[in-house]
Amino acid sequence: MSSPVWHPFTQHGLKEAVPHIVRGEGAVLHTADGRTLIDGISSWWVTTHGHCHPRIAAAIAEQASRLDQVIFAGYTHDPAEEVARGLVEMTPEPLAHVFFSDSGSTAVEVALKMALGYWHNIGNPRHRILVLQHGYHGDTIGTMSVGERGVYNRAYAPLLFDVSTIPFPAIGVEKETLLALEAACSAGEPPAAFIVEPLILGAGGMLTYDAMILREMADICARYGVLFIADEVMTGWGRTGTFLACEQAGVTPDILCLSKGITGGSLPLAVTLATKPIFDAHYSTDRSRQFFHSSSYTANPIACAAAAANIAIWREEDVLASVDRLSRRLAEHMATLAAHPAFENSRQAGAIAAIDMKVRDAGYLSDLVPKLRAFFLDRGILLRPLGNTIYVMPPYCIDDDQLAHIFDAIGKSAALS
Repeated sequence: MSSPVWHPFTQHGLKEAVPHIVRGEGAVLHTADGRTLIDGISSWWVTTHGHCHPRIAAAIAEQASRLDQVIFAGYTHDPAEEVARGLVEMTPEPLAHVFFSDSGSTAVEVALKMALGYWHNIGNPRHRILVLQHGYHGDTIGTMSVGERGVYNRAYAPLLFDVSTIPFPAIGVEKETLLALEAACSAGEPPAAFIVEPLILGAGGMLTYDAMILREMADICARYGVLFIADEVMTGWGRTGTFLACEQAGVTPDILCLSKGITGGSLPLAVTLATKPIFDAHYSTDRSRQFFHSSSYTANPIACAAAAANIAIWREEDVLASVDRLSRRLAEHMATLAAHPAFENSRQAGAIAAIDMKVRDAGYLSDLVPKLRAFFLDRGILLRPLGNTIYVMPPYCIDDDQLAHIFDAIGKSAALS
């Protein structure tokens, strides 16, 4: 009997293998038929310290026996308070208020609503959002609207709102990006906000740009009073070599989105952090000025307990030392791979590395993708290329042999091009 499950980002008509995963440990996943898979992409970029980390698993079990769920509209609980305090301590001033949600997409939706609500509530409504070319911020209507238009969202175009797009600051055209941003901030209707993925764009092809460009973009926004939103759903929690990617540019956003690694990859949770002026714009005795957003499971106590355990790990263990070790190993492997004639455009941001395979049909729908996924699966590796872009983003606990096996397989996959 075929499964009734409809999987995300999966074309079931291709009848690709769907491995049945029964257990995870460290950087390894175990299948129902007894195989092991090295998780080369942290199970869609979420698993930081490794699967089923003992401290996080214990916190989940303990919390599940005490308080599983409670409405968060006008109520609170210890795990949420602990996480909020911890995040304010870990992130730069003046980020001072933490709003909980349950996924990266909703964290960004919340950020957009905060920005628009801010301008509305201070009596100076603004409606225009600036976005960075090739960006990806999620699959809800608002996040698709501020992401790159194309195959991801073509069918839903009538639902999407208009945005102003700033060209991606590729090497050699950074000046054009900055000039376009300044023009967009200064001309016509003032923008409400500019949203970016700091240093590296995820689903847009793992495209990297320099920290100084991030700094200059933030400075332009500050000069014109445009709110700066950093979507660190992927880049946060050490992925780029620092706790936040924005740290490398000395940037503090007005609004910060975090998810994925917030629970170490164990449970769904997200937060949107905002500065005091944005919170204060919604603070009133007038109930119509409150922030109108929630979900049934906002700040779920079990998920928050996992996040609190993850924050404790960051406080008590040298996580960035593990990230640095992984980053150096990735650089060594990428140097070898970059010399291979079948590959081009090697790039890296901390513990994220990517390279493009030379093909005739480059892009997300490249015919190479199903072949590559099957090739890696046959070799006991979970990799999910973005078109002809192969990227590696493993848990920080991956060992040298496991990493070497991944890159050996990538090198051999050149025969498929």
